[in-house]
Amino acid sequence: MTARLADIAAQSGVSEATVSRVLNGKPGVAATTRQLVLAALDVLGYERPVRLRQRSAGLVGLLTPELENPIFPAFAQVIAQTLTREGYTPILATQTPGGATEDELTEMLVERGVDGIVYVSGLHADTTADMRRYDRLRAEGVPFVMINGFSPKVRAPFVSPDDRSAMRLAVTHLLSLGHERIGLALGPQRFVPVQRKLEGFTDTLREQRGLDSAETEVLVEHSLYTLEGGQAAAGTLLEKGCTAIVCASDMMALGAVRTARQRGLAVPDDVSVVGFDDSPLIAFTDPPLTSVRQPVTAMGLAAVRALLEEIAGTPAPHSEFVFMPELVVRGSTASARAGARGTAP
Repeated sequence: MTARLADIAAQSGVSEATVSRVLNGKPGVAATTRQLVLAALDVLGYERPVRLRQRSAGLVGLLTPELENPIFPAFAQVIAQTLTREGYTPILATQTPGGATEDELTEMLVERGVDGIVYVSGLHADTTADMRRYDRLRAEGVPFVMINGFSPKVRAPFVSPDDRSAMRLAVTHLLSLGHERIGLALGPQRFVPVQRKLEGFTDTLREQRGLDSAETEVLVEHSLYTLEGGQAAAGTLLEKGCTAIVCASDMMALGAVRTARQRGLAVPDDVSVVGFDDSPLIAFTDPPLTSVRQPVTAMGLAAVRALLEEIAGTPAPHSEFVFMPELVVRGSTASARAGARGTAP
């Protein structure tokens, strides 16, 4: 036991006496210190004593469109960990092609008596979807919070990255490298984040390069948020003479890199590529991907905080909490070659 106490104390940065007080459930230990000791137990692989195991305050549903895109597991991890720290038990529900729909998953969660639901990139982001489904959910007394995608028709807290600023960051970076013909690979146009990114892209090119809407329109390709979607969009943009491509997701960006290489082009020597999300492991691709980082941790914390306030009977206002993204420059962007700078529209 002494060796174990010493290991835990070293890992948590507190004294063995403090570790002992925490493990024995004694009073007089600050909450932050207690959390450090519990985290050390988890890291070292020790099982928590039964008396320290948290009892569930209730169930909270977490609904994501998929898990193949690494940004969604990233959101799920942050939200689930935060809920667990607050005493709630998260239930992850994920859509798959041909599987359960968002409405069906929502019904399953409600039947299991969840105290609330967090939606990540759900139908609330689709401007063609019927938003009355959320009115019905609220009428059943189930609080919910939306991440990524805003609708004025839904009375709930929304949490989003600043998609317009994200495109401004990416395009300004590429313009500073001498790229004059910059393409944009997006998802389907009916989604709110897509529309906002398109606005940011168009506004930035108009302000910094004087391009009108007709000139920017030819530089935009809508596709799917997948590797294959990025490949298809990039192929068209390269045919239009683009020397740089901004993608609406990291998966699309990896598809763009693949297409460039298939055409004998080097990234970033011949074509620069920028992703969006800064998903886990993106820094280790070949080349490491320049990406606009979604503040996933801050967004996840804000969503849980808003939901717990709703559960506690203090409804959050029908508003949108917007978080500023960050450009992370890596090896997939470089200065435009001199011969490519004269291909502007």
